[in-house]
Amino acid sequence: MTDPVETPQPASTVEPPAAPHEWRPDRFMVIVAHPDDADFGPAATAARWIDAGSTGWLVCCTSGDQGGEDPDLDPSALAATREGEQRTAARIVGYAGVSFLHQPDGSLANDLPLRELLVREIRTFRPDAVLTQDPEVVVYPDGGINHTDHRAAGLAAIDAVYPAARNPMAFPWLARSGLAPHRVRRVYLFWTTAPTAWVDVTATIGRKVDALRAHATQIRDPDGLAARIGEWAAGDGARIGVAAAEDFRVAIIDDDEVDTEAETVSEADAGSRPD
Repeated sequence: MTDPVETPQPASTVEPPAAPHEWRPDRFMVIVAHPDDADFGPAATAARWIDAGSTGWLVCCTSGDQGGEDPDLDPSALAATREGEQRTAARIVGYAGVSFLHQPDGSLANDLPLRELLVREIRTFRPDAVLTQDPEVVVYPDGGINHTDHRAAGLAAIDAVYPAARNPMAFPWLARSGLAPHRVRRVYLFWTTAPTAWVDVTATIGRKVDALRAHATQIRDPDGLAARIGEWAAGDGARIGVAAAEDFRVAIIDDDEVDTEAETVSEADAGSRPD
């Protein structure tokens, strides 16, 4: 997150205001490690894009079965609860659906089995953009540590996007079964320390808070939630002169002008997921 400027800086070091990021994908996929990651992450951006006509799909690599503080709690029961919380939150944001990959919480690994699962998701839904956690952040400037699962999910998502999802010889049995290669045009990394784009989410920051409230097992201070989220969003919003924003590190893999007509598939070929 980009923190608000607390004190005046010398003119030579003050960054000029950035312009709001206006590009919007027709279809986008959010890939995260745990239930609630997407809602603490880019939920307001997802809601804004969906309101404007985009279709979004959420992929959770784990079901969050270690996301509790009672060692006697049944992990399977917790996973089922957290999946239910995430489905409720996804409906609030407006996603077309959610996939749970049921990988081990706390020991997620960027290995070939996970990459294949993500390539399958990408080739089925065929997004223009993928949003995921920045895998390069280990320690944040305030001393916070980026969870190992967050880093693994982000790196696995990037590796699935490029080159695997677009390479017909990567997991060729997927192509032979009808899941043709697909080119994701852009990757948006959130929870980054090196943002390059800020999305105005003034109109949808409330939906982010509502989605987070659905994660009752994870929110310790529900009364203070709106204030905390509003403070973070205001800091990012100040960067572009709006009330609330979310920031991203954006990688443009294919410019919009790239001709992908040969790779365009019919709606019937785009898998069974809705538009």
